[in-house]
Amino acid sequence: MLKINMSNLNNLDVKIHNLLSKECKSNPKLTIIEAANLCHCSPSKISKFVKKAGFQNYKQYVDYLCDRTSPAKVFSNEFERIHHFLDTFDLSIIDEFIAKISNYKKIVLVGYGPSKHCALYFQFKLQLFCPQTILVIEDELSAPSLLDSDSILIVFSATGAYHSFRHFQTIAQEKQAAFLLLVEEYNPSIIPDYGEIIFLTDSYQTISTIPYEKSRIVFFIFIEEVISHFIKNKS
Repeated sequence: MLKINMSNLNNLDVKIHNLLSKECKSNPKLTIIEAANLCHCSPSKISKFVKKAGFQNYKQYVDYLCDRTSPAKVFSNEFERIHHFLDTFDLSIIDEFIAKISNYKKIVLVGYGPSKHCALYFQFKLQLFCPQTILVIEDELSAPSLLDSDSILIVFSATGAYHSFRHFQTIAQEKQAAFLLLVEEYNPSIIPDYGEIIFLTDSYQTISTIPYEKSRIVFFIFIEEVISHFIKNKS
């Protein structure tokens, strides 16, 4: 079940949410243009609002308001799935991601199994361009002593389904640190009630259903694109 991320919303965002929640009860096919007109703002403002609220896009947000489930896309093989990812990925997510992590003095990365290596690789590349302290941790025990209000905790996960991620979320909230769950596969049942989530794809992997057997190719593509943006901005 999707949960809207109210902790990130300001008074204007809450007003938009209340207006759209009421309108969708009588108009479940509300378009983003109609939503913008109703809220006296631009469609881009609505798009930014729904991402801020923890949703991948406007359609997912409206499906949430109307109690509809947005199914993940299904592909026959990984090549087809990755091809779809490259063709449809919203590059504005990269800019938003960079803007977000730039707001904090400390970036703490978490990953289990193969995802840990993604976090370590990101730490290595990011240190070349960021003045912030960048750390990789593997367990919950070290998190409380590292996190504070000037920190962001970023969790790398192929599925987002590990129960311990909830503990990291709780620790981040207690320490007033930002929390971001970076998930490869699309799974709306894991929307956190604190912090944010980014689904890098709108599909499930085809190789295996076992997390440690899943590919991390999309993570590395995402990392390289983030670093590419840093290089462009530096030059």
